Amino acid sequence: MSRLLTVDVGNTTTRFGLFSWTDDAPELLGTCELTTPARITSDEARIQAGQALAAMGAEPTQNAILSCVVPTLTDAWRRALADLCGVRALVVGPGLKSGVRMRYDDPAEVGPDRIADVVAARAAYGAPVIAIDLGTTTNFEVIDAEGTFAGGIIAPGVALGARSLAQAAARLPMIELRAPENVIGRSTQAAMQSGVVLGEAARIDGLIDSIADELGDGAPVVLTGDGAQAIAALLRHETVVDETLTLRGLALIWQINRKKR
Repeated sequence: MSRLLTVDVGNTTTRFGLFSWTDDAPELLGTCELTTPARITSDEARIQAGQALAAMGAEPTQNAILSCVVPTLTDAWRRALADLCGVRALVVGPGLKSGVRMRYDDPAEVGPDRIADVVAARAAYGAPVIAIDLGTTTNFEVIDAEGTFAGGIIAPGVALGARSLAQAAARLPMIELRAPENVIGRSTQAAMQSGVVLGEAARIDGLIDSIADELGDGAPVVLTGDGAQAIAALLRHETVVDETLTLRGLALIWQINRKKR
């Protein structure tokens, strides 16, 4: 049985997934998360990947696929995975098949994590479907009834919003990212939590409504990423929380492209 290492390098967090491989579908064996540094060498990336594999109770694999939204880190991770696995890792981007038709002006602009979310959401939940990924940015990915990637929405994430407030306004502090007891805050911290956390939930609800109006179809909503469970509890819309959506999407993209190797 072969194994596959999926690596999703985000602006804030780097997520690893270990999959076993059969002829039918990948099976997720374990996950690990590490903080994404501002800079990394290929040796440091190789050590991080080795630590992640050890945390998941696995030896280095012979297959790997990389999604990296930080261009300055991509080459180091590409070389690190080649050294660790002994073969060239697939890197999600132009030239790699996704199996999904894209109605986007320039498909090369679509981030690799977004592509992975689209592939996994369509495979797991059918079409149409809306996938929302919470991270440094809040990304909406919309798949229409024909299974085509219709486009999406990119907005500042919860943590980025809170950090921007604290940095731009001298009298505003950094806050804990949790929902306050009341919408009307009776302290600066509670008022900021209402604006940032409850405001994010209200924005997501409103955008889901707007997408439904434009799409013309009722679509299930899948939530993934940082704090997805907590945000889902605040939404008016019914959602499915899928914490491993992106990693599974990477595994499916590897499956589509493995015959080319």
